[in-house]
Amino acid sequence: MRITSKGQVTIPQQVRRELGLEPGDEVEIVVRDGVATIVPAQGPSGRGRRIVDALLGRGDVELSTDEIMALTRGE
Repeated sequence: MRITSKGQVTIPQQVRRELGLEPGDEVEIVVRDGVATIVPAQGPSGRGRRIVDALLGRGDVELSTDEIMALTRGE
């Protein structure tokens, strides 16, 4: 397998089939002792989960949710 300039690899069809992976499925790469293992993601994970985890607790807006929604709706 070759890594592209964007850091991407193609998971071979046989491996996808063996893991039961379909297009759009999330996977995790677990690294232990210098060995990377690809596993199907368990529970909420992936890019969206990482973004939420990184942003959690960082908000500094003193508006309530209702006030924010009213601003969003132009009320």
